[in-house]
Amino acid sequence: MSARRPVLIERAALVGLVTGGARRIDAEHSLEELGGLAEAANARVVLRVLQERPKPDSATFLGSGKVEVLAAAAAEAEADVVIFDNELSPAQLRELTKRLDRRVVDRTQLILDIFARRARTREGKLQVELAQLKYLLPRLVGATAGLSQQGGGIGTRGPGETKLEADRRRIRVRMKVLADDIDVVRRRRTQLRERRHKMDAPTVALVGYTNAGKTTLFNRLTKSEAEASDALFVTLDPLVRRVALPDRRELLVSDTVGFIDRLPHTLVAAFRATLEETADADLVLHVIDAANPERERHMAAVTRVLEEVGAHLVPRIEVYNKVDQLSSDERRRLQEADPSALLISAVTGQGCGDLLESVASRLALDQQRVTLDLDLSDPAQAERLAWVYRHATVHSHATMGDHATLEVDLPRRLLPKVGMATPAAPKLRGRLA
Repeated sequence: MSARRPVLIERAALVGLVTGGARRIDAEHSLEELGGLAEAANARVVLRVLQERPKPDSATFLGSGKVEVLAAAAAEAEADVVIFDNELSPAQLRELTKRLDRRVVDRTQLILDIFARRARTREGKLQVELAQLKYLLPRLVGATAGLSQQGGGIGTRGPGETKLEADRRRIRVRMKVLADDIDVVRRRRTQLRERRHKMDAPTVALVGYTNAGKTTLFNRLTKSEAEASDALFVTLDPLVRRVALPDRRELLVSDTVGFIDRLPHTLVAAFRATLEETADADLVLHVIDAANPERERHMAAVTRVLEEVGAHLVPRIEVYNKVDQLSSDERRRLQEADPSALLISAVTGQGCGDLLESVASRLALDQQRVTLDLDLSDPAQAERLAWVYRHATVHSHATMGDHATLEVDLPRRLLPKVGMATPAAPKLRGRLA
């Protein structure tokens, strides 16, 4: 058996920019987050640089003088790669690579790289590859500028432009193939959602900033063992599991990719098939890292992504996680600031019972009191009795011979089931109380 290849740890220099009226403290926090992203990509941070200027330089982003200083510092720190906490234009990327004489990566490219490392399923890999190609296409000119220059005389026409156009064409063809494959995934997801709706189990989607503890909470609620870690973007592929509520009803809980400030639009577009799970949910649990000093910024970033994917109108509960890391005074101040907040610890289980009761209550807000008469001599209606107990809150159940009369609270979205008479479903007579 061959030995496992050691993981390559690169030495990274991080570069941030404070522009206009931006606060330096915000740029420092963003650079700290960039360090976490770099570590998730198997890099060790050996240098941090934060530059202040009115606006980014169009050619070098930082300005020529600062680039020279950065080049010397990166060389002294023996950095393999320089990572910028912004998205660089193709021209800036090309110029910085030349002047720094080492690889240059921007924030978007770094996040794409992490997603590529984390993707496990075919669906996740398709989505990440499409996002990477969308990012790469406009940067091909910069990457092959020397090849694409053609002179006007004999002997000056090299193969560069032909190669560049061929590369572009291959990328566009590959993007079309990926888009078609992802469209198949989207249709399949739609069919699965429709099938789940036919099961009549409400769906609750977990959303939140990356590393807020969504997967740990998912495991706690569903008694699953999905991979959870302090690393960023561990969950890329959505998971759906069944959960039993205290009132014996059942619901489905889905866990999906974590959000992040300035999540690349190419990723949002590529992962739209996945994120539509959230937009189609009956309820959203917004999981917040209560112990993170940047939680307000993280909450705003999550809201922006929810708006982008059309999930901002779904009913939402704010769930403050990791309260076991807060003092009693901090928990009290948090509760006073947001009286409706749910304070939990997915690790210890603290507050998770209250969370389930709150979920049950919120889903019950959309219920209607209904009286049902069932003929238990009909095997189909006898089976429907189990359906009623699974999906409704039963207040009374009286049986006389083969007939049962139940008074129940039934979710409003299931009311079409009441009184429905089709060959596939037995008649279930109901009258509104």
